[in-house]
Amino acid sequence: MALSWRYEPPYDFYNHDSTQLDALIQNSYLNPAYHYFSVFDEKDSLVAFRCFGEDARVPGGDYRADALDMGGGLRPDLTGHGLGPRLMHAALDFGRAEFSPRAFRATVAAFNLRAQHACEKVGYVPVQRFIAAHSGIPFVIFVRDA
Repeated sequence: MALSWRYEPPYDFYNHDSTQLDALIQNSYLNPAYHYFSVFDEKDSLVAFRCFGEDARVPGGDYRADALDMGGGLRPDLTGHGLGPRLMHAALDFGRAEFSPRAFRATVAAFNLRAQHACEKVGYVPVQRFIAAHSGIPFVIFVRDA
């Protein structure tokens, strides 16, 4: 389960607080408005998840432009092996089919150079840098045409 994934520093920023799991499950992962989807491999093991919409936003960014926000995660043991762009291409195809957006948007922590590189490999361009209102951590917003 993605909630039990543990990332090494500096990616431990993405680790979930075990005392908040029930609220996170109810308020995000199971909220139909946030459009969470799971990605499984041929052995039925969870390898990634994606969300489409508002839950992919980070407080403090400018989200006024018309774009479908996408976010997600990759199982820790699979990171750093070049799978990000393949997963993102599949998510873009799925997003086009399900939501018919004019554009896509991704918000990535500024320290996460691997995710930024994956975004750029699939055609995203950085358009804004900001400091997250809730954490003080710098983020970058990327956009690309649908």
